[in-house]
Order: sequence, then structure tokens, then C-alpha cells
Amino acid sequence: MAFIFPAPGVAGVEATLRIALPGGATFLNIPAMQDITVNNSNDIFTWTQLDEGSKLNVATTATNSLDMNIVLDQTVFFGTNPSTGTTPTEIGIFGVSKNKVRIAFELYLGDTSAGAAGKTLSGFAYISGLAPTVSADAPVWVSPLTLTVDGDYSVA
Repeated sequence: MAFIFPAPGVAGVEATLRIALPGGATFLNIPAMQDITVNNSNDIFTWTQLDEGSKLNVATTATNSLDMNIVLDQTVFFGTNPSTGTTPTEIGIFGVSKNKVRIAFELYLGDTSAGAAGKTLSGFAYISGLAPTVSADAPVWVSPLTLTVDGDYSVA
């Protein structure tokens, strides 16, 4: 078996997420992910017929998203040039979400027991769901973050 394990803290084999403008060469690495959930939820059309004792179903289009919680890094969250920048690196996660920028993403799931054989999910998405919080019991800013996938995932 080739179980996927993200090996937290081990360079080159941990789960990583990076974003860029579609076709862009400069990626913004999303640091300090606490967790991540990959969603692929097919919608189902259901109907009943008089000659059937059970409902009938047909799978339709899927809703895809990546949901995670991150510890906020000031530069990644707000960018290196938030007032006049145009790339994810310059406007940060907050600017990408606020400006409704469609981004390309690559999620490396982590390595396998075979070594250097991990898979990458990629596609296009919009960032939503930001809700930074801080408290006395958790004195660093953390936020949920959702990548709502525009289309399907690609696997490499």
C-alpha cells in the first residue's frame, strides 16, 4: 500500500498549497495550514415514478472546494504591495478574496511510503470564507479559508 502521509515539518514531503494568477509563473505559498479538507460533492437529481417503489437518482455536476484553517502570516495575508499590486504575492490572500480574483492552485497532498511519489491536485478557484479571529486562549490570528473550485480538479 502507498498511504499518503503529509509528514508535518519534513521539507519536501509535507502537504503544501500554492496559488498564482492563471498562467502566472509566480506562486504564493500558503504557510501555516492547520488542516485541510478536499471536497468533491456530486449533486444528485432525485425523482419518483408511479411504477417504482423507491426514488430514482442521477448524479449531476459536482461542487468542489478546499477548506482549511491557517495561522495568519502578515505578508501572505495582506501582500507585499496591497494598494497597487495585482498578483497574489502583492495583494495577499485578503486582496485575492476581496477583489474576487480567480486563481490557479496546486495542492501537494504529501508523500507516500514509497518516497517522492505524492500526488498534486490543481485547478482554478476563488478564495472565500475568510474570518480571522484571535483570543486570549489562542493569541495568534487564525482564519478559515475556502478555495471554491471553478470547474474540476486535475491530478498529477
